Amino acid sequence: MLERIEGPRDLDALTPEQLKRLAAEIREFLIANVSRTGGHLGPNLGVVELAIALHRVFDSPRDPIVWDTGHQSYVHKLLTGRQDFSALRQAGGLAGYPQRAESEHDIVESSHASSSLSWADGISRAFARTGQQDRHVVAVVGDGALTGGMTWEALNNITDDNDRNLVIVVNDNGRSYAPTIGGMARFLNSVRVTGGYRELQEGSERLFGRLGTPGRTVYRAARGAMRGLVSRASGNQDLYSNLDIKYVGPVDGHDLEAVEHALRQAKSYGRPALVHVITEKGRGYAPAENDAADQFHTIGKIDPDTGESIGEGGAPSFTGVFGERVLELAREDERIVAITAAMLAPTGLDAFAAEFPDRVYDVGIAEQHAVTSAAGLAYGGLHPVVALYSTFVNRAFDQLLMDVALHRAGVTLVLDRAGITGPDGASHNGVWDLAVLQVVPGIRIAAPRDEDSLRELLGEAVTVDDGPTVLRYPKGAAGEPLPALHRTDDGVDVLRASADPAEPAADVLFVGVGPMSRVAIEAAEILAGQGITATVIDPRWVVPVASSVVGIARSHRLLISIEDGIRVGGVGTRIRQALRDAGVDTAVSELGTPDEFPLHASRAELLEQAGLTAERIAAVVAEQVRGERIPVARPES
Repeated sequence: MLERIEGPRDLDALTPEQLKRLAAEIREFLIANVSRTGGHLGPNLGVVELAIALHRVFDSPRDPIVWDTGHQSYVHKLLTGRQDFSALRQAGGLAGYPQRAESEHDIVESSHASSSLSWADGISRAFARTGQQDRHVVAVVGDGALTGGMTWEALNNITDDNDRNLVIVVNDNGRSYAPTIGGMARFLNSVRVTGGYRELQEGSERLFGRLGTPGRTVYRAARGAMRGLVSRASGNQDLYSNLDIKYVGPVDGHDLEAVEHALRQAKSYGRPALVHVITEKGRGYAPAENDAADQFHTIGKIDPDTGESIGEGGAPSFTGVFGERVLELAREDERIVAITAAMLAPTGLDAFAAEFPDRVYDVGIAEQHAVTSAAGLAYGGLHPVVALYSTFVNRAFDQLLMDVALHRAGVTLVLDRAGITGPDGASHNGVWDLAVLQVVPGIRIAAPRDEDSLRELLGEAVTVDDGPTVLRYPKGAAGEPLPALHRTDDGVDVLRASADPAEPAADVLFVGVGPMSRVAIEAAEILAGQGITATVIDPRWVVPVASSVVGIARSHRLLISIEDGIRVGGVGTRIRQALRDAGVDTAVSELGTPDEFPLHASRAELLEQAGLTAERIAAVVAEQVRGERIPVARPES
């Protein structure tokens, strides 16, 4: 059945039995293909029937479908003619999120949660204003995304103007990455579990099923009335009626006929409507259904039969090292608490939460609230550690600036997936943190290069109580240790020295930011083979610029900064300013990623594209050093 679907309209003529077969084939396809490449498996197994129903009821792309977040769009891709998943999330293959360059059916590319209702609000207003009353807009939002403030800001505005065609689908599976938290989650859970929805549905199916075909016909006819009964009994309808929005549900998200009926009902209203669909993450795949942690939210390569990881293990990851170290520090200092924005295990806080459950706060997908709440915790005498993905700290910039820094609050932000991350694509690469955060007055930013430096720097960060501290590190293994030859009085590590840094005998000074120190050492060794001398230092704390960085730069003819963040406004720019302020005329070249959105590919491929490999860097430096402006220094024979 799946091979016959080249576009959404191919679904129109299928019978109910054929649609069930198609749903089964899609699940088999996802399990077989995503297990080979890795990706978001659990969320997509949960929206198979929902995606089919959406594309039968609405006319995409004329009726735009906005997925929030885009990681649940794999089924949507299959139904819109993209069935080659062989290179999913790899260079040249399908993106793991909606991507406009792939298809006209993809509307919003961002993988950041809670933004879909604002998009839908704007699109539907535009349609209404331009006389396109025959077009509908659909936003598919998870219950986890309802913990984000933007969804409620959008709902406030959506319900202020009812003269437009907008359908909100709440895909309610009780989870974001992990189980959804908060008052809204408890309310929806009362509908899902204690409101009688499942019991009434399953009991009615058994009762009418005994009557054969006539009984099933009666059951289908009565199903809508039963849903209304459950809604009224649970009070769910009251919640949304107070927002002045039409409510349909709750609906069994794996009953394709029921979902389609609910969507058609919502479509017919001619005003904003909300369809509450209850689904199961990982549906139809036992390893995912039985995974209590995250139901295979995102996976690497796995054995499709068992769900066991393939090729995992090896050196400890930066995330794992952070998780161990923050727990050690918490045992020593009762003031240390942790905050996560619905990413407990992915950021390494799960062990902390297991040992100190009353000292870890999961605020849901609400980074802005997390950071300002941390300022309050600091005011109350605690030292909060806020663990986020680097790309998500962008959302909390104002709170970091005005609530934490302005009030000199002792808050530590730990940014996982910083720099180039790779397969998740443009919106997940954390290349903006260094450029964006260093403009915050009084901020201190550290970039650990290996396991030992991460442990050391985190220990230093949590002792700072007069302003924000930041640790940022990439996804993946921490790698082999990079020991320092010696450390300056102000904490800068010298990793490689061809001569005494106090003597004007070296040609090039490499300043490696975090893991890029490893690349700097490799580049220095290549240059040594060409007779070009080089020193490599790791500032550890890259902001503010240590005075010893300026001092060492005086004895070199060229300074090369290397960072896996955008070079515009990055650490290299900060170093250039510090040298100019000190009257040091050493030439500076800032190396980093270009000011563009990196597409999905491996970290190694993206670094190669940005010219951030030892070979490329050595070639560029050799050309600069041999130029007339920067003569090569040669020690006297």
